[in-house]
Amino acid sequence: MDSVEISLLTCQPHDEVYSLYGHTAIRFHDARKDKMIDVAFNYGVFDFKKSLFVLRFVFGLTDYELGAYPYRFFVQQYRQFGCLVTEQVLNLTSEEKQRLQDALAENLKPENKIYRYNYFYNNCTTKARDVIEQCINGKIEYAERENYTPSHRDMVHEMTRNNPWSRFGNDILLGIKADKTTTQREQEFLPHHLMYDFDHAQIYENGQYRPLVKERRIAVPAGVQIVKSGFSLTPIQCFIILLVVGVIIFVIEWRLRRAFLLWDLLLMTVTGTIGIMLTLMIFSQHPTVSLNLQIILFNPLPWFFLWPIIRRRQTRYWQITAVLCVLFLIGAIFQSYAEGIWYLALCLLLQCILHTNRVRQ
Repeated sequence: MDSVEISLLTCQPHDEVYSLYGHTAIRFHDARKDKMIDVAFNYGVFDFKKSLFVLRFVFGLTDYELGAYPYRFFVQQYRQFGCLVTEQVLNLTSEEKQRLQDALAENLKPENKIYRYNYFYNNCTTKARDVIEQCINGKIEYAERENYTPSHRDMVHEMTRNNPWSRFGNDILLGIKADKTTTQREQEFLPHHLMYDFDHAQIYENGQYRPLVKERRIAVPAGVQIVKSGFSLTPIQCFIILLVVGVIIFVIEWRLRRAFLLWDLLLMTVTGTIGIMLTLMIFSQHPTVSLNLQIILFNPLPWFFLWPIIRRRQTRYWQITAVLCVLFLIGAIFQSYAEGIWYLALCLLLQCILHTNRVRQ
């Protein structure tokens, strides 16, 4: 196995939604002339065209699989994206290389290659880390990071800082558990965190240390990335516009001493639709979305009152919503809410004040 190199490949993110967080793969390279084996093992293979893929992904029911294909195809793909690919050659013994080769071959079998994907806890990066760790004779000791204890939400924000709508969508779905501080191992679901930890890791065996990474190379230099233009307005801009419209409508309604039915129905439909989505998240397999305090205000309740309000019957919907607004405010102490969602809550609160005042009159 002296001619064999096994490397960790860390790929820079690019503009596609599925690649905003980067990617990790393993390279197996046997340089002997009679072999010339150069394969990329990729735990991130999926079929986006499968039925209900997005829905299954949201509910944590997505299956990914291990794929193996020529390394030159792997680097060609990222060269086209303009992404930097860093290669860390692992400092393994011949026995460890053989064990890792056998483990990858075993994982590649049809009955083993498919696994239940979880973005934070069981993804293409953690799978690569785990299979490498299992094949080390000694123990890998990672250097501790100082003063770095982000939450899962913080790390998601870091990776989606240039994609505000992806960030907003994540914040709507992520619950209170996503705001807990993470351990160093939990942070390794992001490729660049694992790459950093590998660079500073040591293998301890029989009273001796050796670095985990023998050599670091640039497999694909950074190129020019083509960024697709999306919706011109950010979520916060959209919600500010909504709030301005809401305040203007509230002032007009207050002066006319009447409520505009279409505006009420719009607010109820939007909040009720978000509420249905958050209610469904209770049944998701993702552990960070099951308890979401945004459901206090954004829940399916408006749909139950929609018809009575259309018929202009007397209901307690606005009084109930006013109480929920207060509880929603308290919930912000424990959970970070999606950017701009406060403005929608304020529009609701203004309508609650208007309707409560009308009832008193």
